[in-house]
Amino acid sequence: MTQRSGGANVAAVDVGGTQIKAALVDEDLTVTAERRCSTPVAGPDRAREVADAAARLVAELADATGRRVDAVGLVVPGIVDAERGVVVRSGSMGWREEPLRDLVAERTGLPTAFGHDVRTAGLAEYRLGAAAGSRSAMFLALGTGLAAALVLDGRLFEGGGFAGELGHVDVGVPEPCRCDMSGCFEAVSSAAAIARRYTARTGRPVDGAAEVAALLETDPDAAAVWADAVHGIAVALAWSVSLLAVDTVVIGGGLSLAGPKLLEPVEKELAGLLTFQRSPTLVAAALGDRAGCLGAALLALDALAG
Repeated sequence: MTQRSGGANVAAVDVGGTQIKAALVDEDLTVTAERRCSTPVAGPDRAREVADAAARLVAELADATGRRVDAVGLVVPGIVDAERGVVVRSGSMGWREEPLRDLVAERTGLPTAFGHDVRTAGLAEYRLGAAAGSRSAMFLALGTGLAAALVLDGRLFEGGGFAGELGHVDVGVPEPCRCDMSGCFEAVSSAAAIARRYTARTGRPVDGAAEVAALLETDPDAAAVWADAVHGIAVALAWSVSLLAVDTVVIGGGLSLAGPKLLEPVEKELAGLLTFQRSPTLVAAALGDRAGCLGAALLALDALAG
């Protein structure tokens, strides 16, 4: 039998394309247990299988700690309508109009808060991580894909699930994109794009963008591909900060691990694109791959608090 230990405890579940991460988090935002499992493979019942897996992880967290779980925070990729609890569309998961919040709530018997993985990671960085103390911030996740989160005057801006979808706007580098357009931000500046473009340019396969970053000092092709990625980021940030006037931009995702090799040239190029606009502070994300779970925990705790 499980029992309440202290205050509220919530299960935070972060659904990804290859893994589902879960954590038990108390009201002080201390992670007391963590579990992971492989994401069920694509298929017509994938949403229900993901909900089953999430419910199992929630039960495992309760059993491992002996603590009662009071609510679930669930975050997923794609176009997410948090109010309805529905994944409107997720290319990576193969979903359209999937009522994932209700599927998980039915299986766990618990109130379930629901949101977008990048937006909630941005909320976590705003409250707990690299953007703590900012008034307004933008979180830019540069991984296999690309998306942003906006916290404006302390409030997470969702735009009906469409806010932050920057991946398919033109940043001026003539690169074909899988969406049939050209010059898309994601096709130039995501971690996957950097590796793909280097291999296309040289004929030499690389193990991700990190390998390209390691070649910057010695390989002109790596430097050229990296420069295009930096340009894309700077252009996207220039019009984003001109419109939104955020005071902090947090760079997250796998590409952020490049550290100064990425942030310093982006900061320099961005400065050359801005005139009178507010120049934001650029920082690397602080919470790593826990950001999604911590953001999911914040959703659940906020819901419990009313």
